[in-house]
Amino acid sequence: MTIAGHPTSISLEPVFWDALEAEAARQALPINALVARIDVERMEADDPPNLTSAIRQWLWRGR
Repeated sequence: MTIAGHPTSISLEPVFWDALEAEAARQALPINALVARIDVERMEADDPPNLTSAIRQWLWRGR
């Protein structure tokens, strides 16, 4: 996956991939665009988690 012009690998369990794909479809976005949004939010935290953790947390919160 490419995020902000950089190749990035993300290792998620199937349930999280399914949720990520469903949310991207709901928002009519490509998955990498949704992940880029999550990444921007992640970087605004005082102590940002890694991207995979941020995706899990974002999905768990039900955004």
